[in-house]
Amino acid sequence: MTSTGTKLAPHVPVLVNEVIAAMALHDGGTAVDGTFGAGGYTRAILAAGADQVIGFDRDPDAIAAGPALVDDPRLTLVEERFSQMDRALADRGIGLVDAIALDIGVSSMQLDRADRGFSFQADGPLDMRMSRSGLTAAEFLNSAEEADIARVLRDFGEEPRARAIARAIVAARPVERTAELAAIVRRAAGFRPGQKSDPATRTFQAIRIHLNAELDELEEGLEAAERALKPGGRLAVVTFHSLEDRIVKRFFRERSGSTPAGSRHRPLVAATDEPTFERVAKPVSPSEQELAVNPRARSARLRSAIRTSAPARNPISRDRLQ
Repeated sequence: MTSTGTKLAPHVPVLVNEVIAAMALHDGGTAVDGTFGAGGYTRAILAAGADQVIGFDRDPDAIAAGPALVDDPRLTLVEERFSQMDRALADRGIGLVDAIALDIGVSSMQLDRADRGFSFQADGPLDMRMSRSGLTAAEFLNSAEEADIARVLRDFGEEPRARAIARAIVAARPVERTAELAAIVRRAAGFRPGQKSDPATRTFQAIRIHLNAELDELEEGLEAAERALKPGGRLAVVTFHSLEDRIVKRFFRERSGSTPAGSRHRPLVAATDEPTFERVAKPVSPSEQELAVNPRARSARLRSAIRTSAPARNPISRDRLQ
C-alpha cells in the first residue's frame, strides 16, 4: 500500500504513462476515470496529483471492489455508464472537470472471471453483460433469428463467415456455455489447431459489443465528455479495435473543424459549428517495452484532444442498434 492508502491493482492499465501525460494534470484539478475497472488509471491519476477523481463504471462488481483497490479520500465511485457522466457530475454538485480518461471495451477483471462469460479461455455461462442486467448472451443466441445473429457477427466482429457461424449456432441451440459456443464457431469456421488466431475471438467480441451497445455508448460518451470538460480540459481515449478507433477518430476530426466521413452509426454532419476540440498530435501505440510486459496492449491506440471554449454541440440523434 502506498502512503495515500492506495493498494496495487491486479492488472496493469494499457498506455498508462501516455494517458497521464495526455491528461496534463500538472496543477491538480478534478479528473474523471470513465471506465474504472480495476482502478489502474485512477491510481495513476491520483499519483499524478489530482485533487479529486470521479470513477465511473456500469459494472456493479467493479464499483463494489473499488474501495479495496483504491483506498483514497479523493476518489468518488459512481455506478453509471460513462455516457451519463455530465448528468451524474451535475447531480453531485461537481462542475466542469479538468481531464477525462476512457479505456474502451471489456476489462481484464471481466475477462478473467469465467462466471461473467466474456471469454472462452475458461468455460462459464454465456452472460457477457457489463451491467449484469438485460439480455444475456445465451438468451440472445437462443432466441434471435439467424439473420440477426449473422448481422451482429458481421457488423461488430467483422466476421467474414458470419452466415455460416450463425447457421451453426441456430442448429446447435440451446447454447448455454462459453466452451460450447467457441467449439461451434471453430467448426463452422474450419478452424485447425495451430492457426494463428482463433475465430471464436471475433464472435465473442461481436456478441459482447451488441449486448452492451458499446459503440453507441462510446459515441454518446464522447459527447458527454465534451459537455463535462472545461475550456483547456483534456480528453484521452484508449481503444482496442478498429470499430472503436474509427468512432474516436471521426469524433475528434469533426469536433476539431474537419468534415467527417459519416457512418452507419452517425449521420453526416456539416462542419458548420465552432470547433469544440483541438486535436493533440498523432495517435499513440504501445512501445515494444510495454508489449513485452503486457501483450494485451498490442492493439491499443490512444487519441487525445484539448477542449476549446466553444459551446458543446447538441447531441446527435441516432437509432440505437439492438
